[in-house]
Amino acid sequence: MDADHTLDCIGLYCPMPIVKTAQKIKELAPGEVLEVLSDDTGIKSDMPAWAKKTGNEYLGLEEAEGEIKVYVKKPAG
Repeated sequence: MDADHTLDCIGLYCPMPIVKTAQKIKELAPGEVLEVLSDDTGIKSDMPAWAKKTGNEYLGLEEAEGEIKVYVKKPAG
C-alpha cells in the first residue's frame, strides 16, 4: 500500500504507537496516508479503535516477519 508518510514505532509498546500516531497525523494534509511500522501486536486492535474514535480512516494492515505496517488516512476536509 502506498503511503505519504511513514512513522517508525518499532520497539515501542502500548500506548506509544497510538500516541505517536496521534501526534504525527496532525502534521498531515487532509487525505494523506500514514504508514505506521510496529512490532507490538496490540496495534492490530488498537489502531482501528483509535481511528474510529478520532474520525480518521483505518485502511488496513500488512504483516511480515514480525513487522506490522498499519495504514491510516487523515480525512479530507
